[in-house]
Amino acid sequence: MTAIDFSQKIVEMIDVVKKFGDFVANDRINLTVHKGEVHSLLGENGAGKTTLVNCLYGLYRPTQGRIRIKGQEVEISDPNAAIQLGIGMVHQHFMLVDTFTVTQNIILGRETTKMMGVLDIARAEKKVAEISERYGLAINPRDKIQDISVGSQQRVEILKALYRGAEILILDEPTAVLTPQEIQELVMIIRNLTQEGKSIIIITHKLHEIKQVADYCTIIRRGKFIDTVEVDKVTEQELASMMVGREVSFAVEKKAQQKGEQILAIQDLVVKDNRGIAAVNGLNLTLHKGEILGIAGVDGNGQSELVEALTGLRKVAGGSITLRGKEITGSKPKEVINRWNIRTIPEDRQKRGLVMEFDVAENLILETYHDTPFSVRGMLNRDKIYAYADHCTQVYDIRPTNPYLTAKSLSGGNQQKVIIAREVSNDPEVLIASQPTRGLDVGAIEYVHTALVNQRDRGKAVLLISFELDEVMNVSDRIAVIFEGKIVGIVDAIGVDENEIGLMMAGGTP
Repeated sequence: MTAIDFSQKIVEMIDVVKKFGDFVANDRINLTVHKGEVHSLLGENGAGKTTLVNCLYGLYRPTQGRIRIKGQEVEISDPNAAIQLGIGMVHQHFMLVDTFTVTQNIILGRETTKMMGVLDIARAEKKVAEISERYGLAINPRDKIQDISVGSQQRVEILKALYRGAEILILDEPTAVLTPQEIQELVMIIRNLTQEGKSIIIITHKLHEIKQVADYCTIIRRGKFIDTVEVDKVTEQELASMMVGREVSFAVEKKAQQKGEQILAIQDLVVKDNRGIAAVNGLNLTLHKGEILGIAGVDGNGQSELVEALTGLRKVAGGSITLRGKEITGSKPKEVINRWNIRTIPEDRQKRGLVMEFDVAENLILETYHDTPFSVRGMLNRDKIYAYADHCTQVYDIRPTNPYLTAKSLSGGNQQKVIIAREVSNDPEVLIASQPTRGLDVGAIEYVHTALVNQRDRGKAVLLISFELDEVMNVSDRIAVIFEGKIVGIVDAIGVDENEIGLMMAGGTP
């Protein structure tokens, strides 16, 4: 527990209601955060967590309710007003300019100038370096965003908020794109911040992280306030049950099954990254019907390039890929989908999985819009399309259950559900699932894992790529460990030793 000053209520949100037309996203929600406190907001995808903090940060105006900052009632009309009140927010999807340096991003809109309005970049860099060192952020002010890791980019967003004087920091799904090592670094940064008296609000679905870092937790379910609890006094199971309103199974239920015939074979595969360096370097792997083959590894060891090569998005520099004994190396993405019936849950749902301006129904038929019954004599049959989308939103629990909403209006987890609904509904022979539960709550994770196991039980082949070692170990039948673009070991998931997997992930010999 951090040293919370209970005499100082830094944030009070009282009976906050936020409506979008007839849809009530927040229904009389209360939230209190004290000085030096880490307060977690927990809820399912679409429960209204991000909407609530967007009201606090000025991105939305509450329909009704009151907000107090340090005991004073305030109206937060926009993010600039929030910043003036000492509120900073790090969004789930970072808002940085790739070609700018760290310092240029941090001072953008609040430039440090000399006389005559000349930009004083040296003074700004010095201040950025001082803040970075003070809070243990380990950021070089002169690095370009495009050259640093995702974890470092997140620290830049935190730096940007601190540079602008934030005393209250909102972190929206802060660990969704981080490696285990980066998550531990973030935990240390949060502790450094609270020791300085900062107050932190974290939106997350990861219960073990709430237990690790949060002092108090407010649970929201379907837009309604459920409870605020002291984290040390509740279990992960209790938190999960409050979040979804039912008992949640953390174990992946799957029966023992013999794998079938080999369906996919990868031999001596070489794939180069954007710099022309071999990210996949002589990789060998086989995938069988009726099995889930998990690939474990630290981010940056060739996983993304492997998936892109398998799906036709990246050129293969060497080796071969065969499906049922037929060469498919170099196939175009359309061939991979329509001819070879390989479907993919991509790791980046917004860049690769969805057309954000399209509505839910249109995204659900992206790969099948030309097929019956969605198309008749070259014309889209919208009645059939939206009837199908209505069915999918119910079956896959996509919220809100409105197929006319654009993909960009959904929460990250519900965007992921749209992708899973589309790919699984198309009855793939091989399903490639890359980070399929990133950003999902425990209830949705349970659903996704069940969907993957169902594919396996139907005799389909599933290739699971995940940076979550627990997920790989719980869902997979076999586990292949990737390091520096090669498979360094393959083990059966039953009775697997976590330390052995971790050793191979770090390049050691089992």
